[in-house]
Amino acid sequence: MADKPLLPTILSVNAGYVDTAGFLAMHGLFTAHVTGNFVTIGAALVLGTSGIIAKLLALPVFCLAVLGARLLRYRLIARGLPVVGILLLIKLLLFVIAAVVALRYGPFGAGDSWVATLAGMTLVTAMAIQNAVHKVHLASSPPSTLMTGTTTQLMLDIADRIQGVEDDQRSVVNARLARMGLAVLAFAIGCAAAALLYAFTSMWCFAVPPVLILFAYLRRKDAAMDATSK
Repeated sequence: MADKPLLPTILSVNAGYVDTAGFLAMHGLFTAHVTGNFVTIGAALVLGTSGIIAKLLALPVFCLAVLGARLLRYRLIARGLPVVGILLLIKLLLFVIAAVVALRYGPFGAGDSWVATLAGMTLVTAMAIQNAVHKVHLASSPPSTLMTGTTTQLMLDIADRIQGVEDDQRSVVNARLARMGLAVLAFAIGCAAAALLYAFTSMWCFAVPPVLILFAYLRRKDAAMDATSK
């Protein structure tokens, strides 16, 4: 495409937004960075806070969702159907369901209530699909949910630019800096937006992810640049 693809940036904003909104509304549940729930499980056990069940469920639910997305991809390819578009539509539906549950039953007084767990696992499933789509169809773009590795590479490249790099490597380093810097910035914007909207609108903050994914669906052709047989 002649213009820079927007889909990876939209997904990064969405990841930061959903992770922050879920953490604030669902008693410390990480819905995108699910391995972070190991830390919050320990904290919940020590402090006696709620939400342990949802945090225990997050990783297996995430794994099953990625497995399901992968298997569905094979079925869609066999039938000649658009993989990215359908997966994004499923993700959109999941975000709508989570928003309806949050608006109907939230705020959640207990993280282990069935409605809080349902909303949380719905968000985890949606973000698992996002991770699968990004890994397969946007592989050349920085991950939209895992910022630690991206930030590490960003700092390494900045150090290399300060030290000085060979002329034939400068354009490569600069391009990587731009891509990764944008990914981290987009994720941070999503985090800040979710925190502000949660503070001022409470459960209405969950109305935003469906809008973001609708926008992502409209930009789904951006993923064609990385379409592979993976």
